[in-house]
Amino acid sequence: MPFVCLFHALRSFMNPSPDAEPLIVVGAGLAGCEAAWQAARSGVRVRLLEMKPHHFSPAHHSEQLAELVCSNSFRGISLTNAVGCLKEELRHCGSLFMEAADACRVEAGGALAVDRELFSAFISERIARHTAIDLVRQEVTAFPAAKAAVIASGPLTSATLLEKIAALTGSDRLYFYDAIAPIVEADSIDMDKVWWGSRYDKGGADYLNCPLTEGEYRHFVAELRGAEKVPYRDFEKGLHFEGCMPIEILAERGEMTLAFGPMKPVGLKDPRTGREPFAVLQLRRENQAGTLFNLVGFQTKLTYPEQRRVFRLIPGLEKAVFARLGSMHRNTFINAPRCLLRTLELNGRDGFFFAGQISGVEGYVESAATGFLAGIAAARKVRGLLYTPPPPTTALGALLTHLTEADPDHFQPSNVHYGLFPPLAGKPIRKRSERRLALAQRALADTEKWWSEIEKQEREY
Repeated sequence: MPFVCLFHALRSFMNPSPDAEPLIVVGAGLAGCEAAWQAARSGVRVRLLEMKPHHFSPAHHSEQLAELVCSNSFRGISLTNAVGCLKEELRHCGSLFMEAADACRVEAGGALAVDRELFSAFISERIARHTAIDLVRQEVTAFPAAKAAVIASGPLTSATLLEKIAALTGSDRLYFYDAIAPIVEADSIDMDKVWWGSRYDKGGADYLNCPLTEGEYRHFVAELRGAEKVPYRDFEKGLHFEGCMPIEILAERGEMTLAFGPMKPVGLKDPRTGREPFAVLQLRRENQAGTLFNLVGFQTKLTYPEQRRVFRLIPGLEKAVFARLGSMHRNTFINAPRCLLRTLELNGRDGFFFAGQISGVEGYVESAATGFLAGIAAARKVRGLLYTPPPPTTALGALLTHLTEADPDHFQPSNVHYGLFPPLAGKPIRKRSERRLALAQRALADTEKWWSEIEKQEREY
């Protein structure tokens, strides 16, 4: 076993003193589980509080930990994509999230996708086995009376706890709406009308492609724009995260918006014609067995009957059986630039950290990443050790830059992207793909240096 892997394994079973006060982690989603795992493997006792199964948010249904609700995709794996760089950094540093993702992976071309049930079961089992983690199933309605805590209550934090958070941070509640895409059963897809393939033939033939002619596309868009939607409640505003925009909202921006967005045919040649179709809907495997497929980019707020009617207008889905229909839910987050230090510690409240989407990041990988960082920072706080966050040249550090240096008057959640990274030194690289690779190489090298110092301090402690 390589030294680094052996070191990770030994740290995972370090037994903290039974008399030590535990670190409290609120929420057992991706961020909470990652924070608990990192703190526990650093030798800190952890009490992980999870309200399921006593209470469920509008988007959650499983009793398992780290439940995935919006998609099974963790997005691109290429280093030309910043999220690919972020995943490599987490993998290098021994992230539980990445260990689970690699173990439960399903084929998805140039993306990292997982079997959602296997993924949640994997993390649930690892958390349950760790002797330093005490999982307590109870709803948290106030800030824990503890010396140190990580608040990873998620984008659907319960109203009672949210009031306490809003009062403590001194900020108004900020929210946007996140949408969930439908899932169809594989055997209900007309395979004579679709074909397997990935854009530009990258990866394997991992997506099912539903081609539309110009007439079919324009008819679909017209019906989509006129379909009945679930109305907003009187006290709600329709604020959407740009990276997860409902398909019908996109369609309202213009008839051709979808053809240049989630239904773009670029790089997808129909093998039966040798040409790109006018538009394409891609279907991505939802599980390892390949029995379920996700409508990529088709998150929606249409009513359930309208979803069935409109989406069955797409060639290949005329008789689709929907295993899950799309829906929307409110996501809540704090104004991070006004509230958080670069360690993710709450400004003015020593020992309290935020992680996950409530901290102001968007995306599964980013949520896990902030859990990773908060867990390490909180553990070192408990142990009285100096902690230096990763540098801004890394993907992990770039996320911290967004959370702590963005304009607080116009703050919105963000995925990781190379626009958050500081520019390269030296002569500018004109080709974007080469420039991004250079940013990734610098990030990975700086992550290795940062993590080596963390591990050196652990060995000397």
